[in-house]
Amino acid sequence: MSVLTTDHPAWIETEAGGRARAVHAATGVWVLSWDRTGLHMNCVDGTEDVKPEFVTTDPACLPSSVPAELKAGLDNLGVTRRLANPWLWDAITTAILRQVVRAGQARKLYREWCKTYGTTVGSPFGDLAVAPTPMQVLALDDEQFVAVGAKFHRSVLQAAAEHYELHADDWLCMDAPELAAALTSVPRIGPWTAAAAAADVSGDFTVYPHDDLAVRTWAAQIAPTYPWPDKKDKAFGPMWTGMAGPDRTALHTLTLSTLTWGSHAR
Repeated sequence: MSVLTTDHPAWIETEAGGRARAVHAATGVWVLSWDRTGLHMNCVDGTEDVKPEFVTTDPACLPSSVPAELKAGLDNLGVTRRLANPWLWDAITTAILRQVVRAGQARKLYREWCKTYGTTVGSPFGDLAVAPTPMQVLALDDEQFVAVGAKFHRSVLQAAAEHYELHADDWLCMDAPELAAALTSVPRIGPWTAAAAAADVSGDFTVYPHDDLAVRTWAAQIAPTYPWPDKKDKAFGPMWTGMAGPDRTALHTLTLSTLTWGSHAR
């Protein structure tokens, strides 16, 4: 049985204990759901020309340089699947709304943002919403940002929307490292936000900010006896990449599997 990565705040839990979300792909809006029988995808608006894609990751392939306790915990997780966000704008939006807030608060903020100003579609799991488009964001006034708790994020969301309208065609042609670098040209998008967005849309977690609090937290819970650096110790990042060794696939697998361990559905 494979495992679904549910780190993105759009995933909701269904009454039956599965997961569901709406996604904006290149040619349409889809409702995705996950239950005991597996993954289901239904295009509810537009065409099915471009289908959402999932990245499959197997922690059994991790090298022996990964600490045994950590590797054993990830091996128990098994093969995982994560949606490569099919809409770059949503990946950018999600990363921005995670700035300076805790994970639970960011999840609540993202959902309220989409429900209030985005596009809502019906589904067997109730109404699901996708993020407002860049043009919709630019049309919002200051009070509308305040109303959903996004006052802090107003200027960066508007700057990102302006840059997206100008540069999206170029950004969509970039690989993950190039995209992460390019996104830092947007005012108030720093390396962390840029890397998180690039990893979300590409599915390539070699570019994810590896010293992220979530990575640190889940790693410490999986392997509590390992001598992890303090949360403010900058040694964690080099230690983490060193565990994976020179193989970029191993770094991707180590990071994404650890994030999945903390947020998943079977």
